[in-house]
Amino acid sequence: MAASDFGGAALKRALREALAETLHEQREPFHEVFAEVLKDFAMAEAIREGRRTRRATREKVFRILRGRA
Repeated sequence: MAASDFGGAALKRALREALAETLHEQREPFHEVFAEVLKDFAMAEAIREGRRTRRATREKVFRILRGRA
């Protein structure tokens, strides 16, 4: 059996094609992963923003949620 000689460019092209094919055929799992990552980034940003602001009382939070701020 002859060994294939993958040069840098050929290997890069083969990997790119394999990744593109996988992304095309397996969209749903990747979509779920990216959606979770985006939610994590949003939560981290909300936490950072919350650390920069004053604390709110429980009562104030519930008034805001009820629309009576």
